Amino acid sequence: MTSTVTRRRFVAGTAAGAGAVALGTGAGLLAAQPAKAAEAAEAVFGPVTVGPSDVRYPDLVRGTNQRFVGSPDSVRVVGTTAQVVAAVQGAVNAGKRIAVRSGGHCYEDFVANPAVKVVIDMSVMNCVSYDSSRRAFVVEAGAKLGQVYERLFKGWGVTVPGGACPTVGAGGHIQGGGYGALSRKYGLISDYVYAVEVVTVNAGGTARAVVATREASDPNRDLWWAHTGGGGGNFGVVTRYWLRTPDATGSNPSQLLPQPPSEVWISTVNWPWAQLTRDGFSRLMKNYGEWHERFSGPTAPELSLFSELKPAHQAAGAVSLTTQVDASAPNAEQMLQAFIDYVGAGTGVTAQVAEHRKVSWLHATQWSGFTGPDPLFRFKGKPAYQRKNFTDSQIGAMYRHLTRTDYAHPGALMLISAYGGKVNTVAPDATAVAQRDSILKVQAAALWTDPADDGKHLTWLREFFRDLYGETGGVPGLNGVTDGMFINYADVDVKDPAWNPSGTPWQRLYYKDNYPALQQVKAKWDPRNVFRHALSIELPV
Repeated sequence: MTSTVTRRRFVAGTAAGAGAVALGTGAGLLAAQPAKAAEAAEAVFGPVTVGPSDVRYPDLVRGTNQRFVGSPDSVRVVGTTAQVVAAVQGAVNAGKRIAVRSGGHCYEDFVANPAVKVVIDMSVMNCVSYDSSRRAFVVEAGAKLGQVYERLFKGWGVTVPGGACPTVGAGGHIQGGGYGALSRKYGLISDYVYAVEVVTVNAGGTARAVVATREASDPNRDLWWAHTGGGGGNFGVVTRYWLRTPDATGSNPSQLLPQPPSEVWISTVNWPWAQLTRDGFSRLMKNYGEWHERFSGPTAPELSLFSELKPAHQAAGAVSLTTQVDASAPNAEQMLQAFIDYVGAGTGVTAQVAEHRKVSWLHATQWSGFTGPDPLFRFKGKPAYQRKNFTDSQIGAMYRHLTRTDYAHPGALMLISAYGGKVNTVAPDATAVAQRDSILKVQAAALWTDPADDGKHLTWLREFFRDLYGETGGVPGLNGVTDGMFINYADVDVKDPAWNPSGTPWQRLYYKDNYPALQQVKAKWDPRNVFRHALSIELPV
């Protein structure tokens, strides 16, 4: 959809109300003017219904993960909240299972599931605008993160601390507690949600749109809270968010969200496996964890530095470290070099520099150093929060599985992301994200292309993860070292006793003490359990 259509649809009153300003109205941020009814009717997109015989169907029944292809009766591509309400109501009346897709980056088959008969495609609802009546920025659920960053930055010089993959959709990312390269300094993207619009279904089977805010006086506040980390597909269809820094005052849009750095230093260095001994690998992992133990406090100058350490299988050739640091931070380039030196110290291997340059911030949001997989891959990931440095047992499991000769696949790896800082200044129950004292996000993953190889890759990954957390029953336990799992990296294996014999239920691993409150929200706003999947919030018994 063109930007012209997006702007017209917005000013026609379908995006954020009469007090809103759409991107593209100029530097003066002129108030939106009412559009003529005829023009509005022409400008509104859809709804479009795509069935199995339609040429568009094969594209619309799959997301990024090529392991899963759906077979719904129809895909409804929607352009307004009213269209979402109608689509949900039609599915409920027909007794058909619903799923929602925004960016399509779901790790499991929550959307592309045989039981799902109606998919609501949000991708055309991608407007980003400013709502002066709420003093907050409106992001529709179908907007991809790259679009969000570009429009916020070009329109108002601000941003949100979301994920580093520009093709991820805002709809699921925000409500799952998304994080990224600015999160150590600014927190999670879900911490900036002021309000959310959700299409829900009541006990009588009636679909309606509800706006819930974080205001203490809002009777719908519990629905807002559930969308600050409660995960996607649980309570209804999110159509749009309003985003604002929690303690922001005034009405100047340029001061209501964080300002990103003007420029950043980006870097990629590699430690070749051919030169790494077991002791050298162990030292590399220990150094990385130790640095984050030391420099993840809420006021540390090093919060302007974000990195991912990627120990890939030996078949890939190297362990890589990608880093971004705010170029305006004091001694930024020296900070970057000191960090790289710290991680590599005592390994016996000199890091090979693959990339080191300064780039403008908006261009850095498209940098391949942090982006997700090619959309033609099959993949699976398994997540964990790390509260302290890696144990010797964990590092031993890493080394064994990443050097296995019976499984030599370059697409098998770990992604260990910097965390902590501002993220950990929020109370565990203030939002639905309960994990608020970790220093690293960990993900074990495998990517491949041939369906015939599914079995061997899944087996390797499951065995690796089981041994990585062998001290706590094969999953990242809730203890002093690890702290459960991240719902945006959904992993249905935690429901299987064969891979989670720990005795800790999956609900605790993902939501800890916040789960009962999430169940109460579920009972109130989705009492018929219309919105569900393999890891959805369950109705209380």
